[in-house]
Amino acid sequence: MTTDQLTVSVAERVMGWTVSPDRFMMGGRRWLPRWRFQPTNRQADAFRLLEAAAPEEYAFGSEAGGFWAKVRIRGVTGEAHEHSQPLAITTAIARALGVEA
Repeated sequence: MTTDQLTVSVAERVMGWTVSPDRFMMGGRRWLPRWRFQPTNRQADAFRLLEAAAPEEYAFGSEAGGFWAKVRIRGVTGEAHEHSQPLAITTAIARALGVEA
């Protein structure tokens, strides 16, 4: 799965947004350009996603060669080890929700 596909999946499942080719439809006639929400690249967007996912428990940190994240949502745990912290957080959230990341 590409990072763009991962972003689309979590935008739909976690944020509740509808996805169009160049923007996320946020509801209430509001929208956001796709380039403005990049949880796999930007730490602020990854934390926005984490907050919206409302996990029961989460932890993340760094280790030699990268970052790790562990998230528990509705009793399901998702874990990831990635080269960047935003990607690790986003991937762990996706895995906890059953998205193949």
